[in-house]
Amino acid sequence: MGLATHFAAHRACPQRWRRRMLTPPSPLPLLPMSDSALLALSPLDGRYASKVDALRPIFSEYGLIKARVKVEIEWLLALAAEPGIAELAPFSAAATQRLRALADGFNVAHAARVKEIERTTNHDVKAVEYFIKEQLKDDAELGPALEFVHFACTSEDINNLSYGLMLEQARREVLLPSLDGITAALRTLAHAQAAQPMLSRTHGQSASPTTLGKEIANVVARLERQRKQIAAVELTGKINGAVGNYNAHLVAYPDLDWAAFAQRFVESLGLVFNPYTTQIEPHDNVAEIGDASRRVNTILIDLARDIWGYISLGYFKQKLKEGEVGSSTMPHKVNPIDFENAEGNFGIANALFEHFSAKLPISRWQRDLTDSTVLRALGTAFGHTQVALDSLAKGLGKLTVNPERLDADLDAAWEVLAEAVQTVMRRHGLPNPYEQLKALTRGQGITAVSMQAFVESLPLPEDDKQRLRALTPGAYTGLAEQLARAI
Repeated sequence: MGLATHFAAHRACPQRWRRRMLTPPSPLPLLPMSDSALLALSPLDGRYASKVDALRPIFSEYGLIKARVKVEIEWLLALAAEPGIAELAPFSAAATQRLRALADGFNVAHAARVKEIERTTNHDVKAVEYFIKEQLKDDAELGPALEFVHFACTSEDINNLSYGLMLEQARREVLLPSLDGITAALRTLAHAQAAQPMLSRTHGQSASPTTLGKEIANVVARLERQRKQIAAVELTGKINGAVGNYNAHLVAYPDLDWAAFAQRFVESLGLVFNPYTTQIEPHDNVAEIGDASRRVNTILIDLARDIWGYISLGYFKQKLKEGEVGSSTMPHKVNPIDFENAEGNFGIANALFEHFSAKLPISRWQRDLTDSTVLRALGTAFGHTQVALDSLAKGLGKLTVNPERLDADLDAAWEVLAEAVQTVMRRHGLPNPYEQLKALTRGQGITAVSMQAFVESLPLPEDDKQRLRALTPGAYTGLAEQLARAI
């Protein structure tokens, strides 16, 4: 249907057209649970689901609810342990154990009950509060304490601490171990290929030789520095009420040092206390860990592209896997798909991390709700990072070095010794060394014979001449081997 026909039909019978446009599509047939990945909107829950299993219990809706339950219960326990709150007696060991068992044993069925409650409350944190009360109401000791669940808290008191716990767990259990695995694989490669000479390319043109191991060592050094940055990010938290001033706390218990109490509580969760907030913890720490992760991802995009290029040059070969297809029409293809997949997923993750950094530290006045929906995408960013790390590790495991191709490129690039010759000429005060070598080499086909003939013509001490005569592109690598072995 052309545009003219389209609009004519709309004008002729707008009601029928509107009904047609609003008619929902036929429902999809119900699929077995094993096929549910086929209906996943995000590839993290479909195609890549198995690669993010470690993150799913942390960043899923279930993971968030579980973290909220933990924070609520720990807050109740802290209140009960405070002598200044006379109306709440200290809990017995059995009651304490039951509370912690509820948090530690929180399962998907429990989370489903919370979501059922939320359908009535239309408020996710209030649903958690009601769920806990529901679980405790028949307990003889804990039942009387129900109104101290969520005492003096705003939802953000619970949420910011929950996300802090989730980020800390993801960093400790998933992100850093995965990054360490990549770094270890690269270090092994750097050491193994420390002495393998390689033609450098600056601006895409031949340049002073290096070694393959040294180029990999460069990446290891960068990753080690950024790992420290990720590990050093302080995950901060607060529990100071509706606008950060302990208003309700002080009205209820004016003699309690609530700031000190809040600090002890936040630190007991393994987080860093932030005493100055509005209703929300300002999320600067989330931006920081996202920025640090984005730098790692950017370094690894750089690596993936370089290895892609080295594969194209023939410096690396890829191990074949029986049954795999590289192209639907070209049977000979063995494509660097793992490095391409890594690059793409790192890019998606970085787009999200960039948005976190730009958006999360900003909130209108004492709070708006724009951070809530953005924070729910944390798992998506770290998920795509994890998929990329997995693909990169897989790709690195397929590589084999092709020394013959590396050596052949060096043997065809005698012009790279111009730097060495003109530098020795400078040492001995010979006139216009740079210009002489430029005239000899720029745009010219230089061979071992022509380079050595030029060296012979120079009025240099015999020792220097002998050293230059013995020099080959493959031997002109400076400290590259030592640097690669030292990483």
